[in-house]
Amino acid sequence: MTEQQPQSGSRQRIDKWLFFARVAKSRSLAQERVVAGHVSVNGQKIRQPSHQVKAGDRLEIAMPERDLVLIVKLPGERRGPYEEARLLYEDLTPPREKKPFTALEQAVRAPGAGRPTKKERRALDDLRGEPDWSAD
Repeated sequence: MTEQQPQSGSRQRIDKWLFFARVAKSRSLAQERVVAGHVSVNGQKIRQPSHQVKAGDRLEIAMPERDLVLIVKLPGERRGPYEEARLLYEDLTPPREKKPFTALEQAVRAPGAGRPTKKERRALDDLRGEPDWSAD
């Protein structure tokens, strides 16, 4: 059984296109994303993996890390390397906002969260009346 290759003006299932464009790791994951309502085509949320997309359609895909905005250029023929998949769409996703990294933010923790500091441990020992081992 041979599968026909899609022509440039033809339509393709959204789940197959997401898989071929390397937006989803598998076709079943692409189907789950569509059914969950995370995909919009031309501003309309779709919930059917069989929805047909064509060249010129605008896809908005809610991903865990960020939202993607893609314009379909071509239907996919196979799941190939990234360079080949990149030809299937135009990426209009806004760039990520870069947050300045400060080491101080990671060093701060909420009081009582996690392991106590040495200072907190000594205060607990004083409160409990436990012996001070450093006095020996």
